[in-house]
Amino acid sequence: SSRDMQRIKERFNELKGEHRLIITTEKDATRLINHPALDEALKPYIYALPIEIEILQNQQDKFNQHIIDYVREHTSPETAIILGTGLGSLANEITEKYEINYSDIPNFPVSTVEGHSGKLIFGKLGNKDIMAMQGRFHYYEGYSMKEVTFPVRVMRELGIKTLFVSNASGGTNADFEIGDLMIITDHINYFPEHPLRGKNIPYGPRFPDMSEAYSKELIRKADEIAKEKGIKVQHGVYIGTQGPTFETPAEYKLFHILGADAVGMSTVPEVIVANHCGIKVFGISVITDLGVEGKIVEVTHEEVQKAADAAQPKMTTIMRELINRA
Repeated sequence: SSRDMQRIKERFNELKGEHRLIITTEKDATRLINHPALDEALKPYIYALPIEIEILQNQQDKFNQHIIDYVREHTSPETAIILGTGLGSLANEITEKYEINYSDIPNFPVSTVEGHSGKLIFGKLGNKDIMAMQGRFHYYEGYSMKEVTFPVRVMRELGIKTLFVSNASGGTNADFEIGDLMIITDHINYFPEHPLRGKNIPYGPRFPDMSEAYSKELIRKADEIAKEKGIKVQHGVYIGTQGPTFETPAEYKLFHILGADAVGMSTVPEVIVANHCGIKVFGISVITDLGVEGKIVEVTHEEVQKAADAAQPKMTTIMRELINRA
């Protein structure tokens, strides 16, 4: 971004001496040289290392050890939340906060989507030590699956045992209405790249079992909470696609035939990696538009956000209670 270019210039100007260099990888050097916001005076100082850095290739390089040590010294969270669409306000309820911006974490991507912030939050939700991701990464932003799911590997390094995720989705089930909450019971991976493709990282087996990708125990507890609070919930299968386009009527019809009750552009990669890491998962989706024949209308990101915001109090109530009972 232009902001990043400005930071590069400021840091370069802070360097002293005649032999100043901007050292980067070949891939990033190409992006820098061609970036319209890069100061022309800096281009002669860019030096590209003739190597390719593979994120996650070495387990010891996955996360800045200093940050891990700091977090473990101050808190021991076993619960993590990805504050996706519909859960943003939950961050305001976290107490005793310690926040780390994504930009300060080595190898961490930075979300480019409107409505998604970018930081890790450590603290307490009720009586529970938690780690929260405020802002997630999507495949359609141009990241590889390794980058999209990198934060889940970080969670495993920190000792996370349970992961709570949320998202916005388009309903393909004729019984759904806009604003419904759907507890995810299973998913269909419709992404073109698998997050476990490549050399197996020894957090789990080469061929992980996915027969219970979403914890039945947590689903049962969520149903109990929804009944206690008088909140209507649906159950269904979520299909994850690469985006960024919303679905055509024919695609909605196809996904329904495949067995999906809702379709979205996230969640599935993170849940796959969480299962590979031995982390239990609970997922919930807010239905923000309908892909049902006769109910399909033009949809925008702003309308999705508006529908999600309206459903946010109900989703937050269920998640807050479930996290403290899990």
